[in-house]
Amino acid sequence: MTSPLYIGRFAPSPTGPLHFGSLVAALASYLDARSQQGSWLVRMEDIDPPREQPGAADRILEALEAYGLHWDGEILYQSQRSAIYEDTIEQLRQQQAIYPCTCSRKQLKPYHGIYPGLCRQKTDIPDIPYAWRLNSHDEVIEFNDRIQGHQSFDMKTLGDFIVKRKEQLYAYQLAVCVDDEEQKVTHIVRGHDLIDSTPRQIALQSALTMNRIDYAHIPVIVQDNGDKLSKQNLAPELPLDNPRPLLVKALQALGQKPPAELLKGQVEEIIHWGVTHWKLSNITQSSSVLESEL
Repeated sequence: MTSPLYIGRFAPSPTGPLHFGSLVAALASYLDARSQQGSWLVRMEDIDPPREQPGAADRILEALEAYGLHWDGEILYQSQRSAIYEDTIEQLRQQQAIYPCTCSRKQLKPYHGIYPGLCRQKTDIPDIPYAWRLNSHDEVIEFNDRIQGHQSFDMKTLGDFIVKRKEQLYAYQLAVCVDDEEQKVTHIVRGHDLIDSTPRQIALQSALTMNRIDYAHIPVIVQDNGDKLSKQNLAPELPLDNPRPLLVKALQALGQKPPAELLKGQVEEIIHWGVTHWKLSNITQSSSVLESEL
């Protein structure tokens, strides 16, 4: 039985196969949901075609199944939801919550990634390519992270963010909020590298009068040089023929202290142990964990 009081999700981008870092994130999300008799959904964030790899989505799903992470319901593919995202853009436009931005990367380079509001007063639709940005009104957004504790972000420091790109692609922040609301997601467990996306998503949820979500950000897995394990850093693909060692290692990365004999168990036994013994409070509040120390 699953509980409607907890709906979690794992939302990979098909820019490459799953690696150990993404396994840790998927496992944390899965165990937190199942330990509370919750539903666990999988969503494919395939809205950035230039970065996606052919066949990656299928390989991701194959890996999740091999590692015992079985999802509820159908997979949601963001690439099939452009009309819904466009309706949301129009709603935000009607509310004057977003504005057109013609700034180039060259113009913004002196501001070191923080958008200074150069186009904030624009109302007319430009006759050159433009993006849509959310007006954050320089608010301070606070939330309680279930792992990292109280968080406070000054949106003036984060800057007004893009919800639709000049290339007519929908931005991650917009698609995530729309889909979380439609799928009635209540809890999100994900990597610490996304913690500064949370205030952006809260700002967008507020503009669209959406439900608030409970967030928990786990430490990301890093190499000895400090780089996060990622597809961009050529992290090795998860092996599908023997998932048990990495499943146990992922439990260790999440502070769950699995017994040594668990290595001899089947995948289903390892997952069952993880669900039964899951303690979110055992996860370190650090932003990262060294893979070499696991």
